[in-house]
Amino acid sequence: LTLLLSPSRIPPLPLSPSGYRDAQLGWVQVCESRGEAEAGGSPQFPRRHAQFLVIYAPRRGILEVWGTQHGPRVGAFTVGKHCRLLYPGYRLMGVNSVTSQGWQLPTQQVYLLDPASRAIRTITVPFHLALSDKKSERARDMHLQKRLNTLLRSRDIPPETLETEAKSILLDIKHPAIRKQALESLMSSKNASVSTLTVVTGALLDSLQEQEAEAVDEALLQLCTSQLSLLQLYTDIQTLNAQGAEQANPDSDTVEPGDGEMDSDLARLRPILQQYTELNSRPSVSFAQDPSGPLPVRSFLSQLECEGGVVRAVRGPDSDWTQLGSFLFWGCVCGESAPHRLCERLQAAGFSPQQLLSLCLSVWLSREREVLRTPQAESRLHSLLTALSNMTGVVEEEWDLQSVSPWWQQVRTACSQSESSGAALLAGLVGHRVAKSCINSLAKKKFEAECLSDSWEAVSLELEQWAVCLRQLEDTLALQTLLSLPSPRPPPGSTSTRVTVRALLEAGRGGVADSVAKWVFRQDLPPVLLREILQARGEGESLRQPPAEEEGGKEEGGEQKHQEGQEFQKAAGLLRSVCLRFPFSLSADLLSAQCCWEYVVQWNRDPEEGRFLSWSVEHLRMISNPHTQHGIAVMMWSTFIVKRFSAAAFLMEKVGKAPKDRLCRRDVGMGDGPLTSFLGSCTQVLQILMEADAGRDEVPPPALSVEEVWGGVEGPSSMLELALEQRSVHYPLVQHHALLAALLFAAMTFNIRPARPLGLFDSKGKNAFFKDLTSIQLLPSGDTDPGLVCLRQEFLLKVMSGWVQSLVEVGEEYPPPSPPGGEQWSALVLELAPPLQVNSDLLRRHLVCELYSQGLDRRAEEVMLEVEDREVLGSQLLVLTGQRLSYSLLHTQTRAGMELLARLPPVLCTWLKAMDPVELRCPSVPLSLTSRLVTRLIEMLPESHGQYSLALHLMEAVEALDTEP
Repeated sequence: LTLLLSPSRIPPLPLSPSGYRDAQLGWVQVCESRGEAEAGGSPQFPRRHAQFLVIYAPRRGILEVWGTQHGPRVGAFTVGKHCRLLYPGYRLMGVNSVTSQGWQLPTQQVYLLDPASRAIRTITVPFHLALSDKKSERARDMHLQKRLNTLLRSRDIPPETLETEAKSILLDIKHPAIRKQALESLMSSKNASVSTLTVVTGALLDSLQEQEAEAVDEALLQLCTSQLSLLQLYTDIQTLNAQGAEQANPDSDTVEPGDGEMDSDLARLRPILQQYTELNSRPSVSFAQDPSGPLPVRSFLSQLECEGGVVRAVRGPDSDWTQLGSFLFWGCVCGESAPHRLCERLQAAGFSPQQLLSLCLSVWLSREREVLRTPQAESRLHSLLTALSNMTGVVEEEWDLQSVSPWWQQVRTACSQSESSGAALLAGLVGHRVAKSCINSLAKKKFEAECLSDSWEAVSLELEQWAVCLRQLEDTLALQTLLSLPSPRPPPGSTSTRVTVRALLEAGRGGVADSVAKWVFRQDLPPVLLREILQARGEGESLRQPPAEEEGGKEEGGEQKHQEGQEFQKAAGLLRSVCLRFPFSLSADLLSAQCCWEYVVQWNRDPEEGRFLSWSVEHLRMISNPHTQHGIAVMMWSTFIVKRFSAAAFLMEKVGKAPKDRLCRRDVGMGDGPLTSFLGSCTQVLQILMEADAGRDEVPPPALSVEEVWGGVEGPSSMLELALEQRSVHYPLVQHHALLAALLFAAMTFNIRPARPLGLFDSKGKNAFFKDLTSIQLLPSGDTDPGLVCLRQEFLLKVMSGWVQSLVEVGEEYPPPSPPGGEQWSALVLELAPPLQVNSDLLRRHLVCELYSQGLDRRAEEVMLEVEDREVLGSQLLVLTGQRLSYSLLHTQTRAGMELLARLPPVLCTWLKAMDPVELRCPSVPLSLTSRLVTRLIEMLPESHGQYSLALHLMEAVEALDTEP
């Protein structure tokens, strides 16, 4: 055995060569634990390390552990003579502290392999063995502390055994710091009962008091004294809460007579409170680890500090704070404890009245469901607040009656910050009543020294604060009741919004409208129904139900539809009541603007839902003030629309037709179906923007008003304020974009080929697109290139043809997507013609011919009245009439038709044979309609026209054919 030792640092180990031949060595490095570091040294120093030498002497069959710092042997174990000591922690020699920093110690540093028992043993050495020898009191105390911790972790130990063992261990520990740690471990144990803690702490305190004053540790003595006081307080509160209902409500704690004002307020608010309770009484998920039983003593001790006869509650997590408040005051709310006795005991213990008030309000507001279901809860809270208000130190003697009381301001603040709107309103009503009684009593005491007017000013000032707070709490309760309504089709991941008075005050002027707009979105309420609800505010009439509900009685699910109708009426009634409470914050324009913004935000999250953008445009159209409408439209366009609009225009210009679904999703972020709806919404937004810009000079801007009780609102600007801050748009530029949007919408709707709407504009027009609508851009002016005009004319003619063809394909009862404003496509195309420098009369003539070609003679006759060049139209209709007659005579080949064909003049017969009825989309038309058509075209053609005689021959032929049997 060879050891390399440093004589200057490590003393030589007293090892004898005999018996250690063929010995095996291993080294164990031990790190100081957290508890030992705090007890033995200053926290700012790092934890210490100790080295131990493990020697296995196979000739003697012994395993020894030696300390390398002081040299004594700290342990010896008898093992077999055929074992093997394994040490995997070898390191390289010659390294310094820098190169060895990355080394990590293995989990087990030394192993002993015993082949006889087929076992692998590990060697673990406590750090305290390196501090001194085995006779050290500190090491002994640490062993006792670990023994106590092991005892406290045991689950099956009887309480009597735990009490005896813990008492013995604490009295045996000598070091004050370790004894203090052991006492704190006992206090935080969940297995220790109140009686155990009281007996052990009392025995330790008696032991300390028997010692000399110089030898007693003051911190430990103070800890024992404070813990005993808290344990006694815990026991007394348990005793008070265990009293029966007969002893808990003495006459002094009953509500004073004359509370008719509060009773009338409760009766007035009872309906809304009942609705709120029903909507918020749904089952909720609870977990096994949730603290629902009585407060454990260790939690009670951990949340309280006692120093100098003053008890202070340490604010921790909200759940712990509420649990402490429930332990103190829930018995009073349930009628199981007398409030005045409890307050006397708490004041004698040294509690601050302000902290007690905070705990009382915390438990009341956090256990709202139980409060609303507990009978007479308001009267018991009245007694409890009265008892707390009568405690010493609540109101200072020199308090000025003309200022706001900090005590009652604490109550108002707690109610304003609570999300439990129902419990907060009840607490506010009770607090207002108690405050009024206290202030009147205090004013009577000062009446002798002060004049009467001063007293009444003080009462009026404090009660004014209460009046504002109560009105705010009532408004918040009504709003929260509305927001708690279940959604028929809730979006994924949506939850009910919780509002507070403080949140509404910090949300700005648009906070209420924003909350209601989110509710409207969750309810999937159509804009038309919302408009009816807003128009019916203040009226007693019932609203019509959605179309699906009107027909519900005729279907199998009539009862369910009827129930849904009742739910709708209930929601409409709540919304009207909230609107009446917030006449300015929920004005029709402000709510419509907020709903418009909410829907466009939701559409931006999911562009596939084109209905969201369509409803957003409908809400935008419902805004009556052009200033607000203008600002919202500008923000919608610049924030959400213009980027996708430009992408759609460039994509269509690239492919030259209506793009496929894959390309739409790649470039625009939505499918081809939603893209068509999106372009229609773009057209509507731009037209609404033009109308709003034109009407801004005729109507003044709206006033920025807010309800009187909500005058202190602060926070971000509302949608109305943001809308009024927007700059005026450049009307020609908006009109320029509206023209492109209509062309893109038409190309997507009727699948026009080729379709390059951007190619219908010159270079100036293309450069002006997708720029800020408030900027001044160079737009096309003067005459346009004839070739470009021809392209525009061809495009508009294709739109006309596509619309007429779609009427026949889907039927007139189900027309294609209509352009903005509910107009027909024909009217929209005719409006686009002047800015595109296309002849409108040419488009009308083309529309008349297309309608006659489709067999829609009635519609064609209506449009024919607006045609200016009737002579050209007559020539076109003459050809169309010849095609119809050619189909009737030559292609049907009836006997009567052949006989009539033989009697026709040769010129007419030759002309009819030259006509091709294939060009007609609907050649089979009743002869009566063809006769009307011939009559009208003869009226349009002058007698000097070259084809007038041919028209007369046609009329004779049609009449002859019509008279044939």
